[in-house]
Parts: sequence; structure tokens; C-alpha cells
Amino acid sequence: MDGVVEALTALSGWPALVVVGGLAFGESAAFVGLFLPGETALLLGGALAATGRVSLPAMVVVSTVGAIAGDSVGYEIGRWSGPPLRRSRAGRWVGEERWNRAERFVARHGPLAVMLGRWVGVLRTLVPTLAGMNRMPYRRFLLFNALGGAAWAATVVLLGYLAGASWRRVQAHVGEAGAGLAALVVAVLLLRWVVRRRRRRRR
Repeated sequence: MDGVVEALTALSGWPALVVVGGLAFGESAAFVGLFLPGETALLLGGALAATGRVSLPAMVVVSTVGAIAGDSVGYEIGRWSGPPLRRSRAGRWVGEERWNRAERFVARHGPLAVMLGRWVGVLRTLVPTLAGMNRMPYRRFLLFNALGGAAWAATVVLLGYLAGASWRRVQAHVGEAGAGLAALVVAVLLLRWVVRRRRRRRR
């Protein structure tokens, strides 16, 4: 990972956009996220924009498109070759514990898992594949994928931009903050569901 980060810091302009967009794409499409967390690439992309070596709006757009497209490819991989992939050498390398954790998350939250999982490390890599394996309707998947991908990419790139040369300090807390945000959203939705259910019973 250090080698990739070092190489990326030497880039500017279109090469930097291509590499960051490619890493955002590959996170779910090729399980790159298990080696290089997406936040790292996007934070560094934002830091590069802060130095003026790349356009900030372009970095946000490229990161967003890469993230959404990568998840869509991950969905198709899961839809057409999910079970064999999980049993393959690559699937065994991912580890049964990671698969099970992501599978429970998808089963519990349904399409919402696609958007919430975007903010949580390993879930961001595996949830799209599991959504495809579980035959989640693609239009529904795409909606939550686009919402989550756009919000996540813009937020992380902007954090890197604001942090500038101190982006590594931010990196240590982005994952924790994302997991906390996802938990908060789930809690709010659960509370909303409970309130609605009680109102219906009273009626």
C-alpha cells in the first residue's frame, strides 16, 4: 500500500484522476479494497487537488463515477458467478468471516445495505457482490449504489482537500466516522419504523 501511495503522490492532472478513479472502481469490481481501502485513494486525491495539481471538481466526478461503476461490476460478478467465486481460491482468500459479516449485513438491511455499506471498510468491497448473489433487483441496487457512491466519494475527497498535507491524520478516523454514521442512520430508521408501527396500531 505504501508503494501505491508513494507513486500516486508523484502524479498530477489526468494520470492522477485515472489512478484514483481506477482504484475507486477496482475496490468492488476486483476486490482491490481488501488491499487498499478506498478512503486512502480518495483522501490522497483530495490532497492532490489541494496542491493545485488536479481539479477538485474533476476528482469528485471521477471518484464518484469510478465508485458507482465498480459496484455495478461487483453486482454483476455476484449475480453470474457468486457461489463459485466464493468457493474459489480468491473467495477463500477473502475469508469466510468477512463473507459472513457482509452477508448478515445485506440480509438485515436489504437495499439500504448498499448505501450504508459504502461507509464501512470490508462491506464496501463485498456488499455489491452479495447483492448480486441474492438477486437484488438491479434498478433498486443502482439507486442506492448511486446515492451512497456520490455521497461517499464527495465527502472523502473533500476531507482530503481540506486536510491537505495532513490527510494521513484524517485517514485514521474516516473509517470509524463512517461506521458510526451508518449505525446512526440504521438507528434513526429503526426508530422511525417503530413509531410508525405504533401509530398504525393506535388507528
